[in-house]
Order: sequence, then C-alpha cells, then structure tokens
Amino acid sequence: MIVDPLSRMVDLAGGSFLMGSDNPVGYPRDGEGPVREVVVSPFHISATAVTNDEFGAFAKATGHTTSAESEGWSFVFAGHLPDDFPETRGVVSAPWWRQVFGANWCHPVGPNSDLEGLDNHPVVHVSWLDAVAFADWVGGRLPTEAEWEFAARGGLQQAQLPWGDDLRPGGNHRCNTWTGTFPIEDTAEDGYAGTCPVDEFKPNGYGLFNCSGNVWEWCMDYFSSRHPERRPLVDPTGPLMGVDRIAKGGSFLCHDSYCNRYRVGARLGNTPDSSTAHQGFRLAA
Repeated sequence: MIVDPLSRMVDLAGGSFLMGSDNPVGYPRDGEGPVREVVVSPFHISATAVTNDEFGAFAKATGHTTSAESEGWSFVFAGHLPDDFPETRGVVSAPWWRQVFGANWCHPVGPNSDLEGLDNHPVVHVSWLDAVAFADWVGGRLPTEAEWEFAARGGLQQAQLPWGDDLRPGGNHRCNTWTGTFPIEDTAEDGYAGTCPVDEFKPNGYGLFNCSGNVWEWCMDYFSSRHPERRPLVDPTGPLMGVDRIAKGGSFLCHDSYCNRYRVGARLGNTPDSSTAHQGFRLAA
C-alpha cells in the first residue's frame, strides 16, 4: 500500500479571521479569549485526520515506537473496557479514564484488542512526539493553532461549529460526540459510541471533515492561556517555550454536561508525551 496523506491536502488561500471565543460556556483557564484578529498566509491542510492505515504504514517502514508503547500503557475510556477486564487505576479527577497496560495505537482498548474494521478510523494513542515523527516522515508538519482554527471554521466568521451554531441543524447529527448521559451511557445516536471513520459526516465549507468531535488533534504550538496584545496577529505560532502543546477539536467523549470543547474556538493543553484513546492529529504543509 502506498501511503501519501499529502495527496489529500486542501489548499487554502489564507486571510484574516476572528480567532478564539468569548462564549460564556467556555473555559477561562483554557485561554479561548479574547477574540482576536489573526491573519494566516496560504497553506495546505489535510481534509481528514491521519488514519490507522496510514500510521501503520509509517510504523512498519520506520520501526517507530510510540510514547504509549515505550511507557507500556495508555489511557482508555472505562466504558470501552470489557466487563471482565482486570481492575485498573483511574484518574482521580476523571475516573472514567483508566490506565491500561498494553494499550497503544494498534491495541486501542488493551492488549487483546486490535484494529479490525478500523482502517479508516483516526489513529489514537498518539502523542505530540509521535505526530511530529509521522509528519516528518511524509514531508509535512503539524498545523499551527491559528491555521487549524482558520481551516476548521470553513469560512464562517465566529460560528461556534464548523457548519454554524446549531449542534444538530434540522435534528441531524453533524459530528461524533457523546450522546446520552456522560459518563454512564452513550446512546450512539450519531451512529458511533467510539471513533468514526475520518470522512464521516458532511465536510465544512473548506472540505475538512470532523473538525468537531471524533478525536482531539495536535497542533504545533506550545499552550498558553495568554495571547499577544498586538493586532492583527500575523501567522502566530504560540509562545517560544512551554510545557504543554495545543490540541483542538474535542472528541467522541465531549458532552455539554462535562466538556463542550468540540467548539472550534475551544482549546486544550497537554504534555507532548501524553497519549489517550481520543487523541489524534491531521497534517499541514
């Protein structure tokens, strides 16, 4: 199989847009606001997140060992573990996240799981370090946060979602998020109780799929909750130093009652060696 994720790039002319969000349902500590004028130069970005098939070709060709494989474990959502799965340690502030030894990109729910039927689903359990290694291999890079958000907005100015402000326009699902009562029951009303194919649902105005929900997507920038005061910002790349890296887009675990960070102006910071069952990435160039 010849893998060329760069062949599925969308060419964007760049331009000026209003980045971030002042939405009161946001999270002040995340640094969504203030809304700020940003200019981005022309760039290319993947229409979809990187798939298991694509990452598998990379791992086979390079022998790359992911952060989760090196550590021997990764975080898995408790509701996806079999009923008879051995007791695991949870995160105190989020007990639905379980430390599962043997969980990694090719064993997404633990050592006895595999990728059958998931070839076109987004690769998960990939750290920022793994994403950068893949991008280098194919001759691309991770998008900056500004590029990612410009592309995810699809030409809409300050809409909450890639298609507008209504999560389910006309009662139709447009993304893969948690449906039901979090974290007790995911009814899978949107068709999925985990990841969905990377090209599921309608694309946004720029032809990008799943910029809300499905999996979090790594960006190149260091995370900071403060932003430069000069305006407009031209091709911002975030702070020069930091601890965490930016992730955007939310995931299949997002729900209004717990984490509505599936909004395009939302953001999150995580350490570059972190890996979870809802963390993926897409490429830029």
